[in-house]
Amino acid sequence: MKVAPSLLSCDFAKMGEEVVRVDQAGADLIHLDVMDGHFVPNITIGPGIVSAVRPFTKLPFDVHLMIDDPLDYIDAFANAGADIITFHIEARSDPLATIEKIRQKGIKAGLVIKPKTPVEAVFPYLDQLYMVLVMTVEPGFGGQSFMADMMPKVTALKNECKKRELDVLIEVDGGISEKTVGAAAAAGADICVSGTGVFKAKDMKEAIRFLQDPPFDPVS
Repeated sequence: MKVAPSLLSCDFAKMGEEVVRVDQAGADLIHLDVMDGHFVPNITIGPGIVSAVRPFTKLPFDVHLMIDDPLDYIDAFANAGADIITFHIEARSDPLATIEKIRQKGIKAGLVIKPKTPVEAVFPYLDQLYMVLVMTVEPGFGGQSFMADMMPKVTALKNECKKRELDVLIEVDGGISEKTVGAAAAAGADICVSGTGVFKAKDMKEAIRFLQDPPFDPVS
């Protein structure tokens, strides 16, 4: 399991230092949640913040766009230093055009599905994707409870990718902690996003290490 700590749970007054801290603690990626106050009821960061923290680490930046019109902002986030850009299938932008724009910028493309969206919505695009992110909470705020009933989506995605011989990574985001990561691993997740579970841990390094090698626990 690769671990992508979400900066949504870091100390925003020390964001650069927090990036260094998770890097040194063994994180695999850095997850940056971008919210526009329209697609989700919260406002977080923009390209300027992504650019500002980019020099603090060489880890891949996993930028999650929770915005109405992601196509309009691909250039800005690519230029700011994103390595992976994921956007919502429920957004207004045309999925294929957005994926194409991301890939044209030399960046890895991913699609995201909210809890109420059927997993099959992303199937037509799988051969164009590097990653699919399955939200395990309603997007918009950190610190929410893990929705275990999303795990069948993860397994369905994994099976579909195997059937089509596609090497697409499956990421889960929302309520991931030492208590819930086992269920995600058992379902087939490759990457877990964890905000509170990493940044609020007593021992960040140990927390990340546990998430990277969790016990499979399908009943969690």
